[in-house]
Amino acid sequence: MEKLGFNTKAIHVGELIDERFGNVVTPIFQNATFLHPNESEEAYIDPTRNKPYLYTRLGNPTLTSLESKIASLENAIYTLSFSSGMSAISTSILSIVKKNDSVLAINQLYGQTYEFFLKLKNEFSIDVDFVSVDDINSLNISKKNYKLIYVESITNPTLQVVDLDVISKYAIEIKSNLIVDATFATPYNQRPLEFGARISVHSGTKYISGHSDVIIGLSSTNSKELYMKLVENRNNFGSVPDPFCAYLTLRGTKTLGLRMERHQENALKLAKFLKDNRKVANVFYPGLEDNKYNSIARKVLNGFGGMLSFELKGGYEAVKKFLKNLKICIAAPSLGGVETLVTLPIETSHRQLSKEEMKKFGISEGLVRVSIGIEDYEDIEKDFSQAMDKI
Repeated sequence: MEKLGFNTKAIHVGELIDERFGNVVTPIFQNATFLHPNESEEAYIDPTRNKPYLYTRLGNPTLTSLESKIASLENAIYTLSFSSGMSAISTSILSIVKKNDSVLAINQLYGQTYEFFLKLKNEFSIDVDFVSVDDINSLNISKKNYKLIYVESITNPTLQVVDLDVISKYAIEIKSNLIVDATFATPYNQRPLEFGARISVHSGTKYISGHSDVIIGLSSTNSKELYMKLVENRNNFGSVPDPFCAYLTLRGTKTLGLRMERHQENALKLAKFLKDNRKVANVFYPGLEDNKYNSIARKVLNGFGGMLSFELKGGYEAVKKFLKNLKICIAAPSLGGVETLVTLPIETSHRQLSKEEMKKFGISEGLVRVSIGIEDYEDIEKDFSQAMDKI
């Protein structure tokens, strides 16, 4: 199966087809519990236990189907699903670090991830150093014995691109564990394990499920030791997804490649439109040739993604008017759905940060984050244009 193309794997790998029923898609095993003991020679095996399925908190056939599909897209040996993206992130981190360990992380992280690292630093005696993307890309960092290095492949919300080639080689050199949150990139545009990362995490809520109707997280690794630790911690934390959410994610994943092509086609067109608009001060999109991170993006990504952000010259008041007057595009948090979602990071994804932290990370009151959908591009541009005309 590893020689199949991305879209073929997205459709076929992991599907649980039982010829006794003749189903062509994986069923929803909405079970809390399973027969025990199950002594049937034909019993399906839960890979987290290497025994027949017992209890859905431990494993479930619908979850296994999803995990197999995502592993194939990540070119990973193991994938485990979680009840949310933050659950995948926190469980992955806690499967590596312990008291008195040192962690290196980029400072421009998703707000909840940043807050989680602060909690580790302030309450659990874990040393956490935050550095800028530019510093980590140039390895202008402390030469500590870091147990963990944590990055986002494309940062939220200013779309800075981490040079995964550089930092992964450094992590291997110092025998550190690299975790990459590749949610913005998706497995279609980047597979961190191929660079040498130990764990690749995704908020499957976003592009992988793709329809704004699921909360789910995913962690992939090539290390059996780390996989078993993830399994142990998922069992202990109880952070297993519901089988119906896994089913919806399975269905959404089948069109991931097709959707990403349209997302990033629309994003590049919108970025160029905004760049030429007199009411826009700055546009952040790595696909623009004059973007600071364009050359790095071309090196470590297969595409530039469907996310962009921009600053309006009128600041906060202009942004509020713009959001209010959108008619097709939706003013709402989250990202990665088929619809275009527009949000103000200071009020949503990064609301936990202080004003000083926001200023330090380049998140202004006039910064707008856009998750470009798969609508007809002309309709997106017209909607943006009419909303800006009212500022």
